[in-house]
Amino acid sequence: MLFPQVAFSDDDVSMPSGDLWDNYGDSNFYGQKAVSDQDFDKALESKKVKKNFFGKKKKTQQEKNMPKGQEVRQSNETNYINKVDDDFPVILIPVELIVDEKTVIPIGHYQVRGEQDGDKTYIDLYQAHTCIAKIPAYATNDDFGQQNINFANWKEYDSNRIEIDFGSLEINAYAVVNINKNTQNYNE
Repeated sequence: MLFPQVAFSDDDVSMPSGDLWDNYGDSNFYGQKAVSDQDFDKALESKKVKKNFFGKKKKTQQEKNMPKGQEVRQSNETNYINKVDDDFPVILIPVELIVDEKTVIPIGHYQVRGEQDGDKTYIDLYQAHTCIAKIPAYATNDDFGQQNINFANWKEYDSNRIEIDFGSLEINAYAVVNINKNTQNYNE
């Protein structure tokens, strides 16, 4: 049986020899440049936060040139959405409504908010900061033909119920609520 032998000489530059410690002290090891202690200290000082007379961080030139309160790279759609009022829409409920056995909604003006709690959706009616009613609702992708992003309105569902529609950036929803027939009719 013959075993082929491969002979290597020390002149062969294609094969590495030794380990990384053989290159210790070489200032150009893997293309790195040696740095003096003074250069290292200068680099650390340049990265420290500079403070003004009042102890606040000094702004860099880039921070000074940035417009206040605006993102530099916003699209036209983002600018439009940012300008949408955070105010919730107000509707007039012209009849007394019955949500359940415990909740009756009197005639009046209400600020409307939509809410999702897990897989449940609600339309909340507020007067001042008080939640008057939390009405179970159905989330939908329908914008109910509205041109505004934030909207609320009602329409007759049938002779015994009305539908309350709500829309915002976060949720569109509708709820069907019973009319209390013991009050005056809103068609009169």
